[in-house]
Amino acid sequence: MAKEDYESVIGLEVHAELSTKTKIFCSCPTEFGGKPNTHCCPVCMAMPGALPVLNEKVVEYAVKAGLATNCEIETDSKNDRKNYFYPDLPKSYQISQYDRPLCKKGYVEIDTEEGKKTIGITRIHIEEDAGKLNHDDYGRGSLVDLNRAGVPLIEIVSEPDMRTVEDADKYLKKLKSILEYIEVSDCKMQEGSLRADVNVSIRKKGQKEYGTRTEMKNMNSFRSISRAIEYEIQRQIEVVENGGKIYQETLRWDEVSGKTFSMRDKEEAQDYRYFPDPDLALIKCSKEYVENIKKNLPELPESRKERYLTEFGLSEKDARILTSSKYLSDFFEKGVKISKNPKAVCNWLLSDVSRILNEKEMEPDEIPFKAEDLAELIALIEKGTISSKIAKDVLEKMFEKEGTPNEIIEKNGWIQISDEGAIKEVVEKILDANEQSIIDYKNGKDRALGYLVGQAMKETKGKANPQMLNEMFKDALNKR
Repeated sequence: MAKEDYESVIGLEVHAELSTKTKIFCSCPTEFGGKPNTHCCPVCMAMPGALPVLNEKVVEYAVKAGLATNCEIETDSKNDRKNYFYPDLPKSYQISQYDRPLCKKGYVEIDTEEGKKTIGITRIHIEEDAGKLNHDDYGRGSLVDLNRAGVPLIEIVSEPDMRTVEDADKYLKKLKSILEYIEVSDCKMQEGSLRADVNVSIRKKGQKEYGTRTEMKNMNSFRSISRAIEYEIQRQIEVVENGGKIYQETLRWDEVSGKTFSMRDKEEAQDYRYFPDPDLALIKCSKEYVENIKKNLPELPESRKERYLTEFGLSEKDARILTSSKYLSDFFEKGVKISKNPKAVCNWLLSDVSRILNEKEMEPDEIPFKAEDLAELIALIEKGTISSKIAKDVLEKMFEKEGTPNEIIEKNGWIQISDEGAIKEVVEKILDANEQSIIDYKNGKDRALGYLVGQAMKETKGKANPQMLNEMFKDALNKR
């Protein structure tokens, strides 16, 4: 059988670190990057006699995430102990939620080539993060850093509704976008603020029963997740086609080799021996509490996209790309407010700004200048102070933090030449040196005009006003 005879079944368990100031069960700070073991206390270090106290903000943020993903909110919830043994888990259990999560039965919609597709969300629950093992490069051992232990997480468990790599990629990006918009997580994947466990299985097309799934843990880049899913689908098909058997196991994805490797058998719920945490009270969410959070939800990406279509007249594609990132969308709105030119701001953000971000492997929130600076750049083009070509060079300098657009063009002498006398002098010089182009233009070859304008721009190092050049070349050519 061929690959086309199989269908893949994909589910994601997404872990998002919540942007609270303190940890889930103590008052230690959650900020990233502190010296090892400086953001911890007897509670998150599991010292004897230390008791946890639930951070109310964690519950609020989880409910926010649930409402933004169309979940039902559980009025009576609880915390459970999930037992497993690992050096970076000081209590030898994790406080999580098992049978009564805060949020359940939700969904998000993604755009596919076949139209909108609904991806179900089984549950969203709160839990604490574990610490981190720092491994010695020479294999002499590992050191435990407990700064991250007790950092609050929400785990968003999807239904196995994704069938392609593209489905999984779009779902994860949509989820990231929603969490950014409601401001419950910064979703910085490079810092581990957003990571996913990826479950993959295959089955023959038309088959109702799911195949045996494998799981890849703690993946924190869109590219790696897509590559890993693609590889694992192909691997499972090859195993089945060669008469082998897929085992339920946890795999490790190796970015360098582009392959998965077996780590251990996949655990089931009974392996964790869940039981209610006796140190924590039940979580009660009244209808009034939930309704109040719902009323104060910010604008979500889907509704913002619809607003861009009607208010700014953007295309469906442009509105979707802009609103996929809250940082990019906010930047756009600030730029539009100043420049009053939504099309220009959109074009610059989705073309040259996005190109430079990709080249430098930067995220939108790392743009090193303000929306006011981009609006200033657009205004300089509209006034004829600089050409669009020079503006691209100015933007490159803005990414290098060399100043505002006005400062950059003054420093580099890039102000556009709009003086008629100066431009006329250049036009005559170019015409005198290009007799053949004059003949070609007279014979109806319109490309000759473009060539002459290009030569003039080269002569003036891109400073001449291109509109004035075009008009003056036409006048001069018609007189010859």
